[in-house]
Amino acid sequence: MVMDIFLQQLINGLVQGSIYALVALGYTMVYGIMGLINFAHGEVVMIGTMVAISTLALLTTLGLPMGMAAPLALLAAILVCMGLGWSLERIAYRPLRNAPRLTPLITAIGMSIVLQNLAMMIWSRNYLTFPAIIERTSFEIAGAQISNVQIVIMGLAAVSMAALLLLIYRTRLGMAMRATSQNLPVARLMGVNVDRVIAAAFIIGSAMGALAGFMVGAYYEIAHYQMGFMLGLKAFTAAVLGGIGNLGGAMLGGLLLGIIEALGAGYIGDLTGGFLGSHYQDIFAFVVLICVLMFRPSGLFGEKTGERA
Repeated sequence: MVMDIFLQQLINGLVQGSIYALVALGYTMVYGIMGLINFAHGEVVMIGTMVAISTLALLTTLGLPMGMAAPLALLAAILVCMGLGWSLERIAYRPLRNAPRLTPLITAIGMSIVLQNLAMMIWSRNYLTFPAIIERTSFEIAGAQISNVQIVIMGLAAVSMAALLLLIYRTRLGMAMRATSQNLPVARLMGVNVDRVIAAAFIIGSAMGALAGFMVGAYYEIAHYQMGFMLGLKAFTAAVLGGIGNLGGAMLGGLLLGIIEALGAGYIGDLTGGFLGSHYQDIFAFVVLICVLMFRPSGLFGEKTGERA
C-alpha cells in the first residue's frame, strides 16, 4: 500500500515538476543574461492559460472540432505571451537596465500586479473552466494510475526542453545568448546585438510559459486570474533549487520540486494521518526554498555567472 502511494505520487510529481521546469526556464534564462528575477513571469503563464480558454471557446462555438481547436488555442496563447514578454522587456525593463538592481525588481513586482488586475478586468474574478481537450483514459503501472493527459504533458515538456537546449547550444542565437550571459559589455564589443538577445530571452521564456499555462489548464481544467502568483513562486523555487541561471539546473529543480511536493502531499500525508496532506502541499515547496537558501544558496548545479577579467 505504501509503495502504491509512493509510485502514484512519483508519477504525479513528475507531471507537476515538468510544468514547474518549463516555467522555471523563463526565470533562469532572463536571470542568466540580465541578472533580473522577472516576478511577472507567473502572470505571463496565467495569461497564456486565459487566452487558450478564450480561443477554445471561440473556435468550438464556430464549430471547429476540439482536435483542431486545441493546437490553434495553444498557438494563440504562445503568440500572445511572446508579444507580452517582448513588451515587458521593451517597456518596463530596458529603460532600467543600468539602474540599481532593486529598481527592476520592484518594477517586476509592479508589473505582476498590473497583469493580475488586467486579467481580472478581461476575464473576471471568477474561476474559469478549461475545456477537456481530449477524453481522459487511464493506464495502470504497478498499481499506480497514469492518464493520457499526464503522458502528453510529460512528453511535450521533454520535447520542449530538448528543443530549448538545442537552440542554446547549437544555434547562432544560442551562442549570442551564452556570450551575453558570460560578459554583456564584451559581447557588445564583439558585435552581438545585446538588445535583440535579451528580447529573445524574454520571448522564448514567455513561449515556454504559455505552453506551461496550457498544460496547467488541461491538467486541472480550471483557471483563475491569481493562479500565476503561486505557480511563479514555485517555479522560482525550482530555479533556485537547481541553480538560478543554469538551464539544466532549472529543469532538474522543477522535476525535484514536483516530486517533493507530491510525496509530501501523498506519501508523507498518509503517514501523518493527513496532517501534512494536500491542503498543506505548498509548505513543502517553501521548506525546500528555505533549506536551499540556508545550506546551498548557489543551488544544486551552482549559479551560472559570467567570468570577469
